[in-house]
Amino acid sequence: MKTPKGYLSLVLHAHLPYVRHPEHELFLEEDWLFEAITETYIPLINVFDGLVRDGVDFRMTMSMSPTLVSMLTDGLLQERYMRHINKLVELAEKEVERTRFQREFHDLALMYHWRFSNARDVFANRYNKNIVTAFKEFQDRGVLEIITVGATHGWLPLMESVPNAVRAQIRVAAQHYEKNFGRRPRGIWLPECAYYPGVEKILREEGIRYFLVDTHGVLHAAPRPKYGIYAPILTPSMVAAFGRNIESSKQVWSANEGYPGDPNYRDFYRDVGYDLDFNYVKDYIQPNGLRKLTGIKYYKITGKTDHKEPYNQYVAMEKAAEHAGNFMFNREKQVEHLYGVMGNKPPIIVAPYDAELYGHWWHEGPDWLNFLLRKIHHDQDVFKTITPSEYLQMFPKNQVCQPSMSSWGYKGYAEVWLEGSNDWIYPHLVRAAERMVRLGGKYSASANGMERPLNQAARELLLAQASDWAFIMKTGTTVEYAVKRTNEHITRFNKIADQVESGNIDYEWLNHVEGKDNIFPDVNFRVYA
Repeated sequence: MKTPKGYLSLVLHAHLPYVRHPEHELFLEEDWLFEAITETYIPLINVFDGLVRDGVDFRMTMSMSPTLVSMLTDGLLQERYMRHINKLVELAEKEVERTRFQREFHDLALMYHWRFSNARDVFANRYNKNIVTAFKEFQDRGVLEIITVGATHGWLPLMESVPNAVRAQIRVAAQHYEKNFGRRPRGIWLPECAYYPGVEKILREEGIRYFLVDTHGVLHAAPRPKYGIYAPILTPSMVAAFGRNIESSKQVWSANEGYPGDPNYRDFYRDVGYDLDFNYVKDYIQPNGLRKLTGIKYYKITGKTDHKEPYNQYVAMEKAAEHAGNFMFNREKQVEHLYGVMGNKPPIIVAPYDAELYGHWWHEGPDWLNFLLRKIHHDQDVFKTITPSEYLQMFPKNQVCQPSMSSWGYKGYAEVWLEGSNDWIYPHLVRAAERMVRLGGKYSASANGMERPLNQAARELLLAQASDWAFIMKTGTTVEYAVKRTNEHITRFNKIADQVESGNIDYEWLNHVEGKDNIFPDVNFRVYA
């Protein structure tokens, strides 16, 4: 390939909140992880595998949050996923038999049986139940760059008043990354792309070289960046900020204009868990008889109508290839235009998405990505895919600007995470953070036997700070669960802090809590000191 005129950086953000309930045999919210493994992470592994096997030159960036990595490497959740995927294979076998004389559904039943069987094989046999090793292998090959995320996806601008709480989120994340991937992280996905001026100083302390922000975080920077969002800017601390490209985001994200809304694509909501007779599906839904999504879906989006037509996977694949070609064509024209106006600075188009869009929400997403990366390699020579690290290595000289406070949430600031449904949590979180900092300072030199309870206090605070709980309260999905989790972690934190201050530790209760909230086994409370 001749020297490209520009670059495309595709970034997938893989994150789920820490949900692990050993006290329950079955727990509905653990399905979030199991669905993501089956529908997103393993399909992405298969795509990357095929590209490597076929000699396709590609680069991808993927953030993997510490909470997600912790769950993917947890023995209990690995065994529970095996139970989950075995049930899905069993249901798919029943569906193959049930649909034998329903031509429009039988091929789909066979497809689901193959997908679930393949997911089980990849998970259990190929990666010995730890698919984090798969992504690490792609990183070690140089085709994937994995970046970290705040330890529990805490919304950092709302912690600004307690800098050591921000520092703990970043430092614990960097340490966790190094433990799992064998090196320090080069980049970070700030949770919800939420940036406030000054956070980059803490990033630099941990050796992090770049982060991503939403478009307006760069466009409203001071001074205004010469190249807008088409080149990174350097913060005053010399950590680079990459801005999200609006056009490439809209083409994939937008409910109205985006590819995933095409009527030929699979409908997310029509699922056999709701459609079929209760007695037939009762072993595959919730034990209390409430129905749930199984992942077997036979209908296409069709249109804005309740009448859904059967899904045709072959038509959908053709549409995914067509959309991949359209996306590539648009990037070619965009790069050619930018190359003409940016002089000797090849533009970088940064296109970040939630990883779960690919496969879970948008069934054809992994296929679209596969088609796109193959087409970029074979069918054009205007641009190449690249990681932010590679771009900075090739073009280290960039304009120094101060990005503005921003997030990639609705309206671009804190509207989702700080409003009427969830504002009650922040006085508790700030007080707990301040208290943890005081305890960290008091006991950092000599823990006096308080190491264990203080480390667990740190875990409880980190888990309470997850932005997911505020997000769920706002969006109104599993609100009761989000409120319960926030209350539980804050209550446990305060109980431990009270016991530390009184010098009277209830070790039986502490053992129980350590078994439940076992994230970050190596955490050291001194990160707050």
